[in-house]
Order: sequence, then structure tokens, then C-alpha cells
Amino acid sequence: MIQPHTLQQALQPIVADTVDKLCLIKQCTRLTAGASAATWLIATNLQPLILRLEAGGEQFGTCVGKTMEAKTQQAAAGAGAPVAQVYHILEQHPQLGNGYLMQALSGESLAPKILKAPHLQAARDQLTTQCARALAQIHRIDTGTLHFLPVQDAATQLHDLLQMHRGFGETLPVFSLAFRWLQDNIPPCSRHTLVHGDFRLGNLLVNEDGLNGILDWELTHLGDPMEDLGWLCVRAWRFSQPEKAVGGFGDRSTLFAAYTTASGVSVNPNHVRYWELFGTLKWGVICQYQAHRYLSGQVRSVEQAAIGRRVAETEYDMMQLLHSIAEE
Repeated sequence: MIQPHTLQQALQPIVADTVDKLCLIKQCTRLTAGASAATWLIATNLQPLILRLEAGGEQFGTCVGKTMEAKTQQAAAGAGAPVAQVYHILEQHPQLGNGYLMQALSGESLAPKILKAPHLQAARDQLTTQCARALAQIHRIDTGTLHFLPVQDAATQLHDLLQMHRGFGETLPVFSLAFRWLQDNIPPCSRHTLVHGDFRLGNLLVNEDGLNGILDWELTHLGDPMEDLGWLCVRAWRFSQPEKAVGGFGDRSTLFAAYTTASGVSVNPNHVRYWELFGTLKWGVICQYQAHRYLSGQVRSVEQAAIGRRVAETEYDMMQLLHSIAEE
């Protein structure tokens, strides 16, 4: 792992060239130790910066590289979405490898605080509409400029998830039922757009004015735009507010109406419900993956072992969704 003083020496010329010639790095602090990215807070005399570097560890699913992640974030900024400005993209840097340097935005990212903090009540009241507008901005980006991104439609993702699920050697009837229903009921998709891929609390920065930043573009791809709306409605991302279907802070009708107004595209609630079930199944496979890494001895993480217990939660959620679909 790169040391802070080594990073500072390697990064200082880049900061001076791309941010401001008078910008001096004062301190570099590692923020996370994720499998696919190492995130650093770069304190300077002018403004805080964020550096994201490829970590080179094992990762779930199809993560794009940091170069593609940065270029996608730049495209989102150009479309008016609330994202950090990317100052510089690192490609095969001799000391830092691949990554990108960007603006550090203010805001809270921890879901419990976003959902409960009294000073964020006004932000919560408008967050559903702001999320819908941001997604509309993302989905209208010209995909011709994003030819480097993989196409991940429902059929492709289901195939990959099923292969991964089977690789864990578990027979889970609820998972089998969900896979079969999703395979048999893939909704028609009239347009492929940019999809964020992980648009939910935890990857959103919220301040007193509402949505101030969209983070973590590493799962971005081209696909069905309704995937982003369905993922935002997955029960796992509601945290302490399960009765509020949209991220624990809003309702589906407000999300759909605001998205239609912002995008000019009518939302079929059943289409989004498909992706909500898909997202619940996907989260279940992710929970299996985390537990498998621990049980197989790949990592010694109590957190990942504990996440494995949440597989049962996703089974309950999938049965609830399938029941509600059958009643409609």
C-alpha cells in the first residue's frame, strides 16, 4: 500500500498543474479500504480534494476501471447532474497507477444520519424529487460518448448472477423462484441509457439543501434506465424507514411523477417493480458472495460474515414482492 508521504510527493505536481499552481498539499488521509478502490482525502491550502485509486482487490460483478469511471462522471457533470468536478485522470502512473483526482463535495453520506438528523428534515422533504431529476439528467446523456462502457441488460445480468449464485453451492428455493420469474418476465426496453448502477443512500451526499453529490460510479454501464429507479426502491436501502419505499425517505408515486416531468418519459410502475425485485435478488447474491469470501478463508472479516446472515432478509423481501405482483 502506498504511504501518505509517497503519495503526497507524487501528487503535488499534478495538483499544481490541474487545480491551481498555488495549491499545496498539506496532508493525505486514507478514507476507505474497499476492494476495488482506495479513496484518499487530500487536504490543501486552498480546498479539499478526493483521490480515488484502483486497489486491485477482488470485486463483485462488473466494475469499470477508474479511467472509465472518471470519464463517466465527467459526462454526468456535463449533463448537469450533481457530481464532483474531475480535475485529472491518472492512467498507468508509475507510482499511483490508475485513478482520478476530483473536487471534494460537502454533505452527509451515512444513511442513518440522512434519515434521522433534525437539521436535514427540509432536505429529506425534497430528496425524492431531486433524485428523480438527477437520474433524468444521467439517463439523457448521449451514449455515443460512452462507447467504452459495457452493455448490461436484464438478460445479461441475470445470467451472470445465476452463475455466481450456483457457484456458492447452495440450494435456495426462493432464489430459484425469483430467478425463474425474472427470466420469464423481462420487460421490453425501448432505449439503452447510461445507468449509474448503485444509486442509493450511501452513495449520495446530502446537505441542508438536499442532494449535493452522487458518488461511486464503479458499477456504471449502459442498460435499462428503470434499473436505477428500481434499485433505489430496494428494501435494503430504506434502513430504519422500511415503510418509505424510496430510499427510506420518499414514495414511489412522487419519484415516478418527478422523473416523468424531468425526463419526458412516462414511468410504468410494473417496469420499475421488476427492477426492484431484480435488485433485491442481486443484493441477496451479494450477501452470499460476502459470506462465501469469509467461509472460504479468502478474507477474515466479521463484517462480511455477518452480511451473509442477511440472505434470509432478501428471501423475505423477494416473497413479499412476488406476492404483491401476483395480486396486481
